[in-house]
Amino acid sequence: MREQQEASEDAVMTRIGQAVILLHAGDREEARNRLGAIWSEIGEEGDRLHRCTLAHYMADAQDDPAEELAWDLRALTAAEALRDGPPASREQDPAMRAFYPSLHLSLAADYVKLHRPDAARAHLARARAATGALSDDGYGNGVRAAIARLERRLATEPGTGPRPFPEQSL
Repeated sequence: MREQQEASEDAVMTRIGQAVILLHAGDREEARNRLGAIWSEIGEEGDRLHRCTLAHYMADAQDDPAEELAWDLRALTAAEALRDGPPASREQDPAMRAFYPSLHLSLAADYVKLHRPDAARAHLARARAATGALSDDGYGNGVRAAIARLERRLATEPGTGPRPFPEQSL
């Protein structure tokens, strides 16, 4: 029974991955449709890692910045539920810690699009504070570079520029 459940969970991640390929190929509408169908299947009470991953990519498929923010907030909520959940749900904890910089970076970018630089700076600082969980690889270096680019962009916005965020354990 456990093997059947694991195979089913792998199938969900495979389907999410297939939709992401469409998204990166530029077919946002089809990606959004497929991700929406998966979301309908797993719902708000589904596997937290699936919800986090799906919501994170569903945000990227949105045309409306407010909808993008709503999906990124769902992704963060699912990640925090995974982190704060029962011990059995924390098996993916190292992977989730490495996901936090990207989650907060996405939220910062959403807030920039919505002309809310202070909220953007707060999430950008949280993204920077969480980079210790990133590996020194293509993904980690890409996220760090994107954080630096957004920090430079926000430094030119009205206000005080990026604000430091106290180190915290994510």
